[in-house]
Amino acid sequence: MSEVPCGPDDVPVDRSEGFGERLLGVLLDRAHEMPPQLIAPLIAEEIARMGGRAVSVLLQDYEQIMLVPLPGRRLAGGAAVPIAGSHAGRAFLEATLVEVPLSDGIRLFLPLLDGSDQVGVLGVTMDTVDDDGRRLLRRLASMVADMLVTKNSYTDQFTKARRRAPMTVAAEIQWSLLPPLMMSVPQVEVAGILEPAYAVAGDSFDYALNDDILHLAVIDAMGHGLDAAVMATAAIGAYRHARRADVELAEIYAFMDQVIAEQFGPEHFVTAQMMRLNISTGHLQWVNAGHPDPLLIRDRRVIQRLESRTTLPVGFGGEEPRISELMLRRGDRVLCFTDGLIEEREAGGEQFGLGQLVDIITRVGIKETSVRAMVRVLSHALKRARGGVTSDDATIFLFEWRGGTADRLAIMG
Repeated sequence: MSEVPCGPDDVPVDRSEGFGERLLGVLLDRAHEMPPQLIAPLIAEEIARMGGRAVSVLLQDYEQIMLVPLPGRRLAGGAAVPIAGSHAGRAFLEATLVEVPLSDGIRLFLPLLDGSDQVGVLGVTMDTVDDDGRRLLRRLASMVADMLVTKNSYTDQFTKARRRAPMTVAAEIQWSLLPPLMMSVPQVEVAGILEPAYAVAGDSFDYALNDDILHLAVIDAMGHGLDAAVMATAAIGAYRHARRADVELAEIYAFMDQVIAEQFGPEHFVTAQMMRLNISTGHLQWVNAGHPDPLLIRDRRVIQRLESRTTLPVGFGGEEPRISELMLRRGDRVLCFTDGLIEEREAGGEQFGLGQLVDIITRVGIKETSVRAMVRVLSHALKRARGGVTSDDATIFLFEWRGGTADRLAIMG
Protein backbone atom coordinates (compact mmCIF):
# COMPACT_ATOMS: atom_id res chain seq x y z
CA MET A 1 0.00 0.00 0.00
CA SER A 2 1.33 3.44 -0.91
CA GLU A 3 0.82 6.03 1.80
CA VAL A 4 1.84 9.68 1.78
CA PRO A 5 1.52 12.27 4.55
CA CYS A 6 -1.32 14.74 4.10
CA GLY A 7 -2.79 17.52 6.19
CA PRO A 8 -1.59 19.34 9.29
CA ASP A 9 -1.38 16.14 11.32
CA ASP A 10 0.41 14.18 8.59
CA VAL A 11 -2.40 11.64 8.46
CA PRO A 12 -1.49 8.94 5.90
CA VAL A 13 -3.72 8.78 2.81
CA ASP A 14 -4.10 5.45 1.03
CA ARG A 15 -3.45 5.99 -2.69
CA SER A 16 -3.02 2.37 -3.69
CA GLU A 17 -5.04 1.06 -6.63
CA GLY A 18 -7.89 -1.33 -5.80
CA PHE A 19 -9.76 -3.64 -8.16
CA GLY A 20 -12.47 -1.11 -8.98
CA GLU A 21 -10.02 1.66 -9.72
CA ARG A 22 -7.95 -0.62 -11.95
CA LEU A 23 -11.06 -1.66 -13.85
CA LEU A 24 -12.32 1.87 -14.42
CA GLY A 25 -8.80 3.20 -14.84
CA VAL A 26 -8.26 1.16 -17.99
CA LEU A 27 -11.22 2.94 -19.59
CA LEU A 28 -10.01 6.34 -18.42
CA ASP A 29 -6.45 5.75 -19.58
CA ARG A 30 -7.47 4.56 -23.04
CA ALA A 31 -10.58 6.63 -23.70
CA HIS A 32 -8.86 9.66 -25.27
CA GLU A 33 -7.34 7.62 -28.12
CA MET A 34 -9.87 4.79 -28.36
CA PRO A 35 -11.31 4.38 -31.91
CA PRO A 36 -15.12 4.11 -31.79
CA GLN A 37 -15.18 0.54 -33.12
CA LEU A 38 -13.02 -0.66 -30.22
CA ILE A 39 -15.30 0.63 -27.47
CA ALA A 40 -17.50 -2.47 -27.63
CA PRO A 41 -14.74 -5.07 -27.19
CA LEU A 42 -13.12 -3.01 -24.43
CA ILE A 43 -16.43 -2.80 -22.54
CA ALA A 44 -16.95 -6.53 -22.92
CA GLU A 45 -13.40 -7.23 -21.70
CA GLU A 46 -13.78 -5.01 -18.65
CA ILE A 47 -17.09 -6.59 -17.68
CA ALA A 48 -15.62 -10.06 -18.18
CA ARG A 49 -13.04 -9.19 -15.51
CA MET A 50 -15.95 -8.74 -13.11
CA GLY A 51 -17.38 -12.12 -14.06
CA GLY A 52 -19.97 -10.67 -16.46
CA ARG A 53 -21.07 -11.99 -19.85
CA ALA A 54 -23.62 -11.46 -22.64
CA VAL A 55 -22.91 -7.72 -22.73
CA SER A 56 -25.29 -5.57 -24.78
CA VAL A 57 -25.49 -1.85 -25.39
CA LEU A 58 -29.01 -0.71 -26.28
CA LEU A 59 -29.54 2.77 -27.72
CA GLN A 60 -32.85 4.59 -27.98
CA ASP A 61 -34.20 5.04 -31.49
CA TYR A 62 -35.20 8.46 -32.77
CA GLU A 63 -38.91 7.92 -32.15
CA GLN A 64 -38.23 6.79 -28.56
CA ILE A 65 -40.19 3.59 -29.15
CA MET A 66 -37.45 0.96 -29.20
CA LEU A 67 -34.03 0.25 -27.73
CA VAL A 68 -31.82 -0.99 -30.55
CA PRO A 69 -28.67 -3.09 -30.00
CA LEU A 70 -25.36 -1.50 -30.89
CA PRO A 71 -23.43 -3.89 -33.16
CA GLY A 72 -19.86 -4.61 -32.21
CA ARG A 73 -17.32 -7.31 -31.59
CA ARG A 74 -18.03 -9.24 -28.37
CA LEU A 75 -21.38 -7.49 -27.88
CA ALA A 76 -24.57 -9.56 -27.76
CA GLY A 77 -26.80 -8.65 -30.70
CA GLY A 78 -30.43 -9.61 -31.03
CA ALA A 79 -33.63 -7.77 -31.88
CA ALA A 80 -34.66 -4.29 -30.80
CA VAL A 81 -36.47 -4.15 -27.47
CA PRO A 82 -39.63 -2.06 -26.93
CA ILE A 83 -39.19 0.67 -24.34
CA ALA A 84 -42.74 0.21 -23.08
CA GLY A 85 -43.21 -2.90 -20.98
CA SER A 86 -39.65 -4.25 -21.06
CA HIS A 87 -37.07 -4.59 -18.29
CA ALA A 88 -34.54 -2.64 -20.35
CA GLY A 89 -37.18 0.01 -21.06
CA ARG A 90 -37.87 0.41 -17.36
CA ALA A 91 -34.17 0.93 -16.66
CA PHE A 92 -34.12 3.52 -19.46
CA LEU A 93 -37.24 5.49 -18.47
CA GLU A 94 -36.72 5.42 -14.72
CA ALA A 95 -32.92 5.79 -14.83
CA THR A 96 -32.60 2.90 -12.41
CA LEU A 97 -30.91 -0.48 -12.14
CA VAL A 98 -33.24 -3.35 -13.05
CA GLU A 99 -32.38 -6.93 -12.09
CA VAL A 100 -34.00 -9.99 -13.67
CA PRO A 101 -33.38 -13.47 -12.17
CA LEU A 102 -32.35 -16.16 -14.68
CA SER A 103 -31.90 -19.91 -14.35
CA ASP A 104 -28.13 -19.47 -14.67
CA GLY A 105 -27.60 -16.12 -12.99
CA ILE A 106 -29.04 -12.63 -13.01
CA ARG A 107 -29.53 -10.20 -15.89
CA LEU A 108 -28.87 -6.55 -15.04
CA PHE A 109 -29.98 -3.53 -17.05
CA LEU A 110 -28.25 -0.25 -16.18
CA PRO A 111 -29.14 3.17 -17.60
CA LEU A 112 -26.46 4.80 -19.70
CA LEU A 113 -26.56 8.39 -18.44
CA ASP A 114 -24.61 11.22 -20.00
CA GLY A 115 -25.15 13.86 -17.37
CA SER A 116 -28.84 13.21 -16.87
CA ASP A 117 -29.73 12.46 -20.49
CA GLN A 118 -30.49 8.80 -21.13
CA VAL A 119 -28.29 7.48 -23.93
CA GLY A 120 -29.54 3.94 -23.63
CA VAL A 121 -29.10 0.83 -21.49
CA LEU A 122 -26.20 -1.49 -20.67
CA GLY A 123 -27.17 -5.15 -20.27
CA VAL A 124 -24.98 -7.74 -18.57
CA THR A 125 -25.46 -11.19 -17.07
CA MET A 126 -23.72 -12.17 -13.83
CA ASP A 127 -23.68 -15.42 -11.89
CA THR A 128 -24.28 -13.42 -8.72
CA VAL A 129 -24.06 -9.75 -7.80
CA ASP A 130 -23.56 -7.91 -4.51
CA ASP A 131 -23.67 -4.24 -3.57
CA ASP A 132 -20.01 -3.74 -4.52
CA GLY A 133 -20.69 -5.24 -7.93
CA ARG A 134 -23.74 -3.05 -8.42
CA ARG A 135 -21.83 0.08 -7.49
CA LEU A 136 -18.99 -0.79 -9.86
CA LEU A 137 -21.37 -1.59 -12.72
CA ARG A 138 -23.21 1.71 -12.24
CA ARG A 139 -19.95 3.63 -12.45
CA LEU A 140 -18.84 1.58 -15.42
CA ALA A 141 -22.15 2.35 -17.17
CA SER A 142 -21.61 6.07 -16.55
CA MET A 143 -18.19 5.93 -18.17
CA VAL A 144 -19.54 3.94 -21.12
CA ALA A 145 -22.25 6.57 -21.67
CA ASP A 146 -19.70 9.38 -21.61
CA MET A 147 -17.51 7.52 -24.11
CA LEU A 148 -20.44 6.91 -26.45
CA VAL A 149 -21.43 10.58 -26.43
CA THR A 150 -17.85 11.79 -26.87
CA LYS A 151 -17.05 9.40 -29.71
CA ASN A 152 -20.39 10.11 -31.40
CA SER A 153 -18.95 13.50 -32.37
CA TYR A 154 -16.65 11.87 -34.91
CA THR A 155 -18.34 8.66 -36.00
CA ASP A 156 -21.63 7.70 -37.66
CA GLN A 157 -21.76 4.24 -36.09
CA PHE A 158 -23.94 5.11 -33.12
CA THR A 159 -26.24 7.38 -35.12
CA LYS A 160 -26.78 4.69 -37.76
CA ALA A 161 -27.57 2.11 -35.09
CA ARG A 162 -30.39 4.30 -33.71
CA ARG A 163 -32.17 4.71 -37.05
CA ARG A 164 -35.07 2.45 -37.85
CA ALA A 165 -36.28 4.35 -40.94
CA PRO A 166 -34.79 6.59 -43.65
CA MET A 167 -34.24 10.19 -42.55
CA THR A 168 -34.74 13.31 -44.66
CA VAL A 169 -31.97 15.86 -45.11
CA ALA A 170 -34.11 18.42 -43.27
CA ALA A 171 -34.48 16.10 -40.29
CA GLU A 172 -30.74 15.41 -40.39
CA ILE A 173 -30.13 19.13 -39.96
CA GLN A 174 -32.68 19.50 -37.17
CA TRP A 175 -31.37 16.61 -35.09
CA SER A 176 -27.83 17.96 -35.38
CA LEU A 177 -29.07 21.26 -33.87
CA LEU A 178 -30.74 19.82 -30.79
CA PRO A 179 -29.34 19.85 -27.27
CA PRO A 180 -29.77 16.64 -25.24
CA LEU A 181 -33.44 15.65 -25.17
CA MET A 182 -33.38 15.69 -21.38
CA MET A 183 -31.63 17.54 -18.59
CA SER A 184 -32.16 17.03 -14.88
CA VAL A 185 -30.61 18.85 -11.94
CA PRO A 186 -32.04 19.04 -8.42
CA GLN A 187 -33.86 22.33 -9.11
CA VAL A 188 -35.32 21.68 -12.56
CA GLU A 189 -35.91 18.95 -15.13
CA VAL A 190 -36.55 19.48 -18.85
CA ALA A 191 -37.41 17.15 -21.73
CA GLY A 192 -38.43 17.56 -25.35
CA ILE A 193 -39.45 15.50 -28.36
CA LEU A 194 -39.95 16.14 -32.09
CA GLU A 195 -42.43 14.61 -34.55
CA PRO A 196 -42.15 13.18 -37.13
CA ALA A 197 -38.73 12.01 -36.00
CA TYR A 198 -37.42 11.05 -39.44
CA ALA A 199 -38.99 13.90 -41.41
CA VAL A 200 -39.13 16.93 -39.08
CA ALA A 201 -38.14 20.16 -40.80
CA GLY A 202 -39.08 23.53 -39.28
CA ASP A 203 -39.57 22.73 -35.59
CA SER A 204 -36.79 22.86 -33.03
CA PHE A 205 -36.05 23.71 -29.42
CA ASP A 206 -33.04 24.81 -27.42
CA TYR A 207 -32.10 25.39 -23.79
CA ALA A 208 -29.15 26.28 -21.60
CA LEU A 209 -28.66 26.43 -17.84
CA ASN A 210 -26.38 29.35 -16.96
CA ASP A 211 -25.88 29.60 -13.21
CA ASP A 212 -29.41 29.99 -11.78
CA ILE A 213 -31.11 30.92 -15.06
CA LEU A 214 -32.63 28.32 -17.38
CA HIS A 215 -32.99 29.73 -20.89
CA LEU A 216 -35.26 27.94 -23.32
CA ALA A 217 -36.86 28.46 -26.71
CA VAL A 218 -39.25 26.57 -28.97
CA ILE A 219 -39.44 27.60 -32.63
CA ASP A 220 -41.43 26.73 -35.75
CA ALA A 221 -40.13 27.95 -39.10
CA MET A 222 -42.71 28.40 -41.84
CA GLY A 223 -42.98 25.85 -44.61
CA HIS A 224 -41.74 22.31 -44.95
CA GLY A 225 -38.66 20.48 -46.08
CA LEU A 226 -35.17 21.84 -46.49
CA ASP A 227 -36.16 25.52 -46.69
CA ALA A 228 -37.82 25.30 -43.27
CA ALA A 229 -34.81 23.48 -41.80
CA VAL A 230 -32.41 26.15 -43.04
CA MET A 231 -34.58 28.91 -41.57
CA ALA A 232 -34.86 27.04 -38.27
CA THR A 233 -31.07 26.70 -38.20
CA ALA A 234 -30.68 30.46 -38.60
CA ALA A 235 -33.29 31.13 -35.91
CA ILE A 236 -31.64 28.82 -33.37
CA GLY A 237 -28.22 30.24 -34.22
CA ALA A 238 -29.51 33.79 -33.70
CA TYR A 239 -31.15 32.78 -30.43
CA ARG A 240 -27.96 31.25 -29.08
CA HIS A 241 -25.86 34.20 -30.22
CA ALA A 242 -28.12 36.72 -28.48
CA ARG A 243 -28.54 34.54 -25.37
CA ARG A 244 -24.78 34.25 -24.97
CA ALA A 245 -24.47 38.03 -25.17
CA ASP A 246 -26.49 38.22 -21.90
CA VAL A 247 -29.22 40.43 -23.33
CA GLU A 248 -32.84 40.53 -22.19
CA LEU A 249 -35.70 38.60 -23.81
CA ALA A 250 -36.90 41.62 -25.77
CA GLU A 251 -33.44 42.08 -27.29
CA ILE A 252 -33.21 38.38 -28.10
CA TYR A 253 -36.48 38.69 -30.02
CA ALA A 254 -35.21 41.79 -31.87
CA PHE A 255 -31.98 40.09 -32.91
CA MET A 256 -33.73 36.94 -34.14
CA ASP A 257 -36.21 39.13 -36.02
CA GLN A 258 -33.39 41.03 -37.72
CA VAL A 259 -31.53 37.87 -38.74
CA ILE A 260 -34.57 36.18 -40.28
CA ALA A 261 -35.70 39.34 -42.08
CA GLU A 262 -32.27 40.07 -43.55
CA GLN A 263 -31.53 36.51 -44.64
CA PHE A 264 -34.92 35.35 -45.91
CA GLY A 265 -36.94 38.46 -46.77
CA PRO A 266 -40.34 39.82 -45.71
CA GLU A 267 -42.36 36.79 -46.83
CA HIS A 268 -40.71 34.40 -44.39
CA PHE A 269 -41.12 34.08 -40.64
CA VAL A 270 -40.52 31.90 -37.59
CA THR A 271 -42.89 31.61 -34.65
CA ALA A 272 -41.15 31.36 -31.31
CA GLN A 273 -41.60 31.00 -27.58
CA MET A 274 -38.68 32.23 -25.46
CA MET A 275 -38.47 31.81 -21.68
CA ARG A 276 -36.24 32.41 -18.72
CA LEU A 277 -36.67 30.60 -15.42
CA ASN A 278 -34.81 31.44 -12.24
CA ILE A 279 -34.35 27.94 -10.85
CA SER A 280 -33.71 29.26 -7.34
CA THR A 281 -36.85 31.38 -7.02
CA GLY A 282 -39.27 29.97 -9.61
CA HIS A 283 -39.62 33.34 -11.35
CA LEU A 284 -40.64 32.69 -14.97
CA GLN A 285 -40.50 35.23 -17.80
CA TRP A 286 -41.53 34.65 -21.39
CA VAL A 287 -42.12 36.21 -24.79
CA ASN A 288 -44.66 34.73 -27.18
CA ALA A 289 -44.01 35.42 -30.87
CA GLY A 290 -46.97 33.70 -32.50
CA HIS A 291 -46.97 30.37 -30.64
CA PRO A 292 -49.90 28.63 -28.89
CA ASP A 293 -50.07 29.55 -25.20
CA PRO A 294 -48.01 27.29 -22.93
CA LEU A 295 -49.94 25.25 -20.37
CA LEU A 296 -49.34 25.33 -16.62
CA ILE A 297 -49.63 21.87 -15.05
CA ARG A 298 -50.05 21.56 -11.29
CA ASP A 299 -50.72 18.32 -9.42
CA ARG A 300 -50.78 16.51 -12.79
CA ARG A 301 -53.63 18.68 -14.14
CA VAL A 302 -53.67 21.63 -16.51
CA ILE A 303 -54.81 24.56 -14.40
CA GLN A 304 -54.39 27.42 -16.88
CA ARG A 305 -53.07 28.64 -20.19
CA LEU A 306 -50.18 31.06 -19.84
CA GLU A 307 -51.92 33.74 -21.84
CA SER A 308 -49.94 36.82 -22.72
CA ARG A 309 -49.79 39.60 -25.22
CA THR A 310 -48.14 38.14 -28.30
CA THR A 311 -45.91 39.92 -30.78
CA LEU A 312 -45.42 39.14 -34.45
CA PRO A 313 -43.38 36.09 -35.47
CA VAL A 314 -39.68 36.80 -35.88
CA GLY A 315 -38.92 38.13 -39.34
CA PHE A 316 -42.02 40.36 -39.50
CA GLY A 317 -40.55 43.30 -37.59
CA GLY A 318 -42.90 43.29 -34.62
CA GLU A 319 -42.84 45.95 -31.95
CA GLU A 320 -40.87 45.44 -28.77
CA PRO A 321 -42.57 42.55 -26.99
CA ARG A 322 -44.13 42.76 -23.55
CA ILE A 323 -42.47 40.42 -21.08
CA SER A 324 -44.94 38.15 -19.27
CA GLU A 325 -44.12 36.94 -15.76
CA LEU A 326 -45.28 34.27 -13.29
CA MET A 327 -44.07 32.86 -9.97
CA LEU A 328 -44.16 29.08 -10.13
CA ARG A 329 -44.82 26.77 -7.20
CA ARG A 330 -42.53 23.86 -6.50
CA GLY A 331 -43.57 20.90 -8.62
CA ASP A 332 -45.21 23.07 -11.30
CA ARG A 333 -44.73 21.96 -14.88
CA VAL A 334 -44.96 24.12 -18.00
CA LEU A 335 -45.70 22.57 -21.39
CA CYS A 336 -44.70 24.40 -24.56
CA PHE A 337 -45.77 23.07 -27.95
CA THR A 338 -46.01 24.07 -31.58
CA ASP A 339 -49.26 24.45 -33.50
CA GLY A 340 -48.77 21.18 -35.39
CA LEU A 341 -49.72 19.36 -32.20
CA ILE A 342 -53.27 20.71 -32.02
CA GLU A 343 -54.06 21.75 -35.59
CA GLU A 344 -53.79 18.26 -37.07
CA ARG A 345 -57.00 17.03 -38.68
CA GLU A 346 -58.47 13.77 -37.44
CA ALA A 347 -59.88 11.12 -39.73
CA GLY A 348 -63.31 12.75 -39.58
CA GLY A 349 -61.89 16.08 -40.69
CA GLU A 350 -62.18 17.85 -37.33
CA GLN A 351 -59.20 19.62 -35.83
CA PHE A 352 -57.56 17.77 -32.94
CA GLY A 353 -57.79 20.83 -30.73
CA LEU A 354 -56.65 22.07 -27.33
CA GLY A 355 -59.42 20.31 -25.43
CA GLN A 356 -58.22 16.85 -26.40
CA LEU A 357 -54.64 17.85 -25.61
CA VAL A 358 -55.65 18.87 -22.08
CA ASP A 359 -57.60 15.62 -21.56
CA ILE A 360 -54.65 13.49 -22.65
CA ILE A 361 -52.25 15.46 -20.44
CA THR A 362 -54.48 14.68 -17.44
CA ARG A 363 -54.65 10.96 -18.26
CA VAL A 364 -50.92 10.67 -18.90
CA GLY A 365 -49.98 12.80 -15.90
CA ILE A 366 -51.75 10.47 -13.49
CA LYS A 367 -49.56 7.55 -14.59
CA GLU A 368 -46.20 9.13 -15.40
CA THR A 369 -44.15 10.85 -12.71
CA SER A 370 -40.92 11.81 -14.47
CA VAL A 371 -40.79 14.63 -16.99
CA ARG A 372 -38.99 12.48 -19.56
CA ALA A 373 -41.50 9.64 -19.31
CA MET A 374 -44.44 12.06 -19.49
CA VAL A 375 -43.11 13.74 -22.64
CA ARG A 376 -42.52 10.43 -24.37
CA VAL A 377 -45.87 8.86 -23.43
CA LEU A 378 -47.74 12.10 -24.11
CA SER A 379 -46.23 12.37 -27.60
CA HIS A 380 -47.14 8.80 -28.48
CA ALA A 381 -50.64 9.10 -26.99
CA LEU A 382 -51.29 12.27 -28.97
CA LYS A 383 -50.10 10.63 -32.17
CA ARG A 384 -52.45 7.68 -31.62
CA ALA A 385 -55.32 10.04 -30.88
CA ARG A 386 -54.65 11.79 -34.20
CA GLY A 387 -54.88 8.46 -35.97
CA GLY A 388 -51.13 8.21 -36.39
CA VAL A 389 -51.16 11.21 -38.73
CA THR A 390 -48.46 13.88 -38.55
CA SER A 391 -48.71 16.10 -41.61
CA ASP A 392 -47.01 19.00 -39.84
CA ASP A 393 -44.09 19.16 -37.44
CA ALA A 394 -45.09 18.86 -33.78
CA THR A 395 -42.83 19.68 -30.85
CA ILE A 396 -43.37 19.13 -27.14
CA PHE A 397 -41.11 20.73 -24.55
CA LEU A 398 -41.85 20.24 -20.85
CA PHE A 399 -40.07 21.46 -17.74
CA GLU A 400 -40.67 21.05 -14.01
CA TRP A 401 -39.46 23.52 -11.38
CA ARG A 402 -38.44 21.97 -8.06
CA GLY A 403 -36.48 24.74 -6.36
CA GLY A 404 -33.91 24.17 -3.66
CA THR A 405 -30.18 24.05 -4.21
CA ALA A 406 -27.60 21.69 -5.67
CA ASP A 407 -24.69 22.87 -3.48
CA ARG A 408 -24.46 19.50 -1.73
CA LEU A 409 -23.25 17.93 -4.98
CA ALA A 410 -20.05 19.99 -4.82
CA ILE A 411 -19.13 18.64 -1.38
CA MET A 412 -17.11 15.45 -1.09
CA GLY A 413 -18.43 13.17 1.61
